[in-house]
Amino acid sequence: MRTAPRRARWLVPLVLLLVWLGVGGTLGPYAGKLGEVATNDQASFLPQSAESTKVLEAREAFAQSETLPAIVVWTADGARVTEAQRAAATESVGALAGSAGVVGRPSPALLSDDGQALQAVVQLRPDLGEELPTVLDEVRAAAQKVPGAEAQIAGPAASQADLSDAFAGIDGLLLGVALAAVLVILLLVYRSVLLPFVIILGSVFALGLACAVVYALAQRDVVQVDGQVQGILSILVIGAATDYALLLAARFREELAVHGDRAAAALVAVRRSFGAITASAATVALGLLALLASDLTNNRALGPVGAIGIVCAVLTTLTFLPAVLALLGRTAYWPSRPKASDASAEGHAVWLRVAARVDARPRFVWLVTGLVLTALAAFSPTLSAKGVPLDEIFVNDAPSVAAQETLGKHFPGGSGNPAVIIADAGRADAVTAAAKDTEGVASAGAVSASGRPGAGELQVVDGRVRIDATLDAAADSGAAKETIERLRENVHAVLGADALVGGYTAQQYDTQQTAAHDRTVIVPVVLGIILLILVLLLRSLLVPVLLVATVALNFLATLGVSSLVFEHLLGFSGTDASVPLYGFVFLVALGVDYNIFLMSRVREEALARGSRQGVLRGLTTTGGVITSAGVVLAATFAALMVIPLAFLVQIAFIVAFGVLLDTLVVRSLLVPALVIDIGPRAWWPSALARGDSRPAGAAHTADQQSA
Repeated sequence: MRTAPRRARWLVPLVLLLVWLGVGGTLGPYAGKLGEVATNDQASFLPQSAESTKVLEAREAFAQSETLPAIVVWTADGARVTEAQRAAATESVGALAGSAGVVGRPSPALLSDDGQALQAVVQLRPDLGEELPTVLDEVRAAAQKVPGAEAQIAGPAASQADLSDAFAGIDGLLLGVALAAVLVILLLVYRSVLLPFVIILGSVFALGLACAVVYALAQRDVVQVDGQVQGILSILVIGAATDYALLLAARFREELAVHGDRAAAALVAVRRSFGAITASAATVALGLLALLASDLTNNRALGPVGAIGIVCAVLTTLTFLPAVLALLGRTAYWPSRPKASDASAEGHAVWLRVAARVDARPRFVWLVTGLVLTALAAFSPTLSAKGVPLDEIFVNDAPSVAAQETLGKHFPGGSGNPAVIIADAGRADAVTAAAKDTEGVASAGAVSASGRPGAGELQVVDGRVRIDATLDAAADSGAAKETIERLRENVHAVLGADALVGGYTAQQYDTQQTAAHDRTVIVPVVLGIILLILVLLLRSLLVPVLLVATVALNFLATLGVSSLVFEHLLGFSGTDASVPLYGFVFLVALGVDYNIFLMSRVREEALARGSRQGVLRGLTTTGGVITSAGVVLAATFAALMVIPLAFLVQIAFIVAFGVLLDTLVVRSLLVPALVIDIGPRAWWPSALARGDSRPAGAAHTADQQSA
């Protein structure tokens, strides 16, 4: 760089800056447009090979198209519903026939066994999208015409509307909270005015580029996006881009103090950070792509979308940020100024003390931290991942939840949301009888051409019939899922029926079973990917195995703490079936980043100073920046809690707590203590395992010559 013409030395950074300003100005708005191609229709994210998915496909052959049920429930002001109110309820929803969004004719109002409530089912088109709240308002307005009765709307349509409402404004709200958290932390930690804004600008550019690419792919049906994937993408890009930027900025500060020349310092900083940043990004991107092995469509959707976000974060870190730093030099850190001591062996006083303690009693440190993490991990099996009941899906009060509770008080729990059985027409009676005899089934009947069970001649399509079975328990409950197991066993036993059981409860059950299977497949794949990357980066076998083992232990300890917090503090009876898998992919892939940052620097220093001194210097020089990065990443994921959904609140806690635990305990104490205690043998089979190293100062001499 010093021998290059002066004009050329500044031309490249200036061109890169102008290119990214153009990218930000052109593609930045896509960060707010991704919701246009997102869908929150959960039917689009079912297991691809599950029995309930086959039922969904089979139902399309019937004259009745797939619908989204809205269940209207009335409760009277008095003790019992009158006949006049029942007639008025039937008339009010009957008037909706032919309305936009309504499929067929609503069912008549049915009286509960206790005589205190009515219910009617209005079938809506499943593709209403943003029009769904408007159509539900029309249904609600019609239902409220019944004098002396309160009307509520339950069922899948109401739940989907509340879900869409929870994601409303996700683009601006989530992005604003995440960026504000990052800005405050960076200002407090670095006490620099300009650098935090440069880092945030780079992360916003990365997010805009990622959203533009995902938007284009989603428009062409290459990837699917829902509100959860959309929110996670924003957090993932902001967090990853900030982490990588902090590592590069810290290295640039060191090199600037050594070289003095800002262009040369930027080049050396990129060269010496490139391996750690790209290796870290590769672990996250490939870990996310491992989700393509899932049979759940929303898991498969998150894989490529998240990987695209990570690639964009790396691009801004290795191009935009070095360009700005090369142009600004020391001004980037104003009002502080990089000093020569920033590049010396002296680190922050806190990390010097930590390194001294670890060095004094390494075996005691790793034994104590290992035992504490193991004790916490012992609680991990208590985390239930059997799904979240409807009344826990939303963190705050939702109208659909209150309506479902009212419905459950007066009608069988599965009313309006039956299990759907597709069977051979010649065995319809036998299948219906088997369904009725199943424990947990309140009633069952074959569906007629009118669309209602037992009301006229059966509808037969290609020799198949549809049988609806109403369950005693609420459709989203554990008892209902157990009933689905028994129902399938009974109807499958009917010879010649070729029966399939689907419907909402069966979909939830299949999703839960598929998620459990996915964990057994994807977890080993992700661990294998991470181990391979670490072996290639560190050129060792033992250290990578230790790092993977410590990160896995950190994940199990986090699950143990999460189990206690979710049950005893937050009041969750369980988690969504996908939460442990998402938590694993994010926490393990992101958590290993900090070990990569640490151990790549340790290896670099060990080549010059030996294994023990390499660990101590690596810990002191990276301690501040890695801790800052961990706090920033935890804060960005914690921003997911602004979305009032249990799934995202649980993911946010698992990742935020796990990252902090990994940063403050695993990376700061456990890993350094293990490597020091094992000694040079930890680097087997590289030359470092034999205690080989270059003379002190050789590393910097080589860099100065290359610069």
